[in-house]
Amino acid sequence: MILNKNILILEDNLKVLSRLLDKLLVLEHDQPYSFSLMILTNHEQVSNFVNNNPNAEFDIIILDRDCKLEGSFHILDIERFGSEKVIAISTVEEYNEAAKERGVTRVVQKDLSDLDRFSEKVVTHVNQMISGIRSIL
Repeated sequence: MILNKNILILEDNLKVLSRLLDKLLVLEHDQPYSFSLMILTNHEQVSNFVNNNPNAEFDIIILDRDCKLEGSFHILDIERFGSEKVIAISTVEEYNEAAKERGVTRVVQKDLSDLDRFSEKVVTHVNQMISGIRSIL
């Protein structure tokens, strides 16, 4: 039986998304689980499809801060979904600190100049969360 892991990705940069998806593909390969992804690219989608949806449930949430509509993905109801499920990934340290103030402990500061290394760190956290391992990064 294949286990399903629901992952919410809140990111508006298609290049970043592409790298993350490449690394998630490698992680998922030959594993006893599969990923079901929901990718949202603006804060209005978060409000409409996630926060206002009583059936929304996620195992892991990858959370950027700014979106192209000049809003914030941080409108996500982190407290409802559980801060232990969130990986904060902003390029701006202060935004990641704001996520930490809401209980998020997993943070990977986005580095647009080295997206491979950045996405590897994020996927390492995803793997640890699936495996029930505490963060070592």
